[in-house]
Amino acid sequence: MATANELRELKPEELKARSTELKRKYFDLKSKHNTGLLDSTAELEQTKRDVARCLTLAREAELGLTRRAKEPEQKAAGASAGEGAAEGGKAKGKRAKAKKE
Repeated sequence: MATANELRELKPEELKARSTELKRKYFDLKSKHNTGLLDSTAELEQTKRDVARCLTLAREAELGLTRRAKEPEQKAAGASAGEGAAEGGKAKGKRAKAKKE
């Protein structure tokens, strides 16, 4: 299945058509699963998520919401998990609270 960023390029009508197609595929997969013919149950969950992704993006377009595409994260050299809390990040857990106080 295409990623959310690739699907955002489609029109809402195309997204709804794709979700209808995926719902049909999901129904067929459930039928195969119930009869014991399905090889991979992971395909059921993936198809269900793909339907939800298409419907969510169609609704976003319908409401006129725009989202930026995620950019690949670049980790700074020498940055560690402990530096985030020291630079004003939220401390997690009891121990981090005790150290912060």
